Amino acid sequence: MDTYDILLYGAYLLIIVGAAVGILMPLIKSLDNPKGLLKTGIGIIGIGLIFFISYSISSNEVLPKFEADPFNLTPGLSQTVGGVLTTTYILAILALVGIVFTEFNKAIK
Repeated sequence: MDTYDILLYGAYLLIIVGAAVGILMPLIKSLDNPKGLLKTGIGIIGIGLIFFISYSISSNEVLPKFEADPFNLTPGLSQTVGGVLTTTYILAILALVGIVFTEFNKAIK
């Protein structure tokens, strides 16, 4: 095990700890305000719906060169990756539209 492996495992650990804290702390804080939990739940359901739609329209086609080693890509994994990429594109476009709308709204007021 060389330095790169140790640093990668350290990075994985920090990502897991950061994700856990990023998810658990707002939930703990939201227990004081249940309406905040409702908004969070609606947001999670919305992202799940976007992923479901993206997954449904994604292709499960795998090129022959990706079926063998070292990729071992299956049709299900290919469709999942396509769904995640499409979800990312949709959320990025929604974020940009939101930023532009907010700036125009501030400029008008």
